[in-house]
Amino acid sequence: MTGRPSPAGLRALHVARLAEKAQTHFYRALAALAEEVPDEATAERLNGLLADEQHHFSRLSARLLELGESLPDSATPVDVPTLTDWEENARARERAEISRYEQLLEVELDARTRSIVSGFLDVERQHAAALGGKYMGA
Repeated sequence: MTGRPSPAGLRALHVARLAEKAQTHFYRALAALAEEVPDEATAERLNGLLADEQHHFSRLSARLLELGESLPDSATPVDVPTLTDWEENARARERAEISRYEQLLEVELDARTRSIVSGFLDVERQHAAALGGKYMGA
């Protein structure tokens, strides 16, 4: 293992970063809807998920910069479901994130990046199970 991810690993990290940005848009929009209703319990769950996804996006961005990568525009519009079906959509999105991180762990990564990705995978599994957040440490 080298001190740097393989080219395939770097590409996968960029894909994961953009997917995390899409997740932040998804949960931010849903949290805003829940706050408008108001549905404080749902808003709290969604804001917890949002906080974790923002952390993932920020940490992936920072790691890519540490590796000397440039970061393309991360504008990623998403379709926002209604609050009545958000859990089904969110759970499917979380399962996709689990799959993405499992696949990412199969490519050549340096130890530091592998540790970051492994931690994210654990959190995404908790998201899928509970559809709640704030599992990331500072």
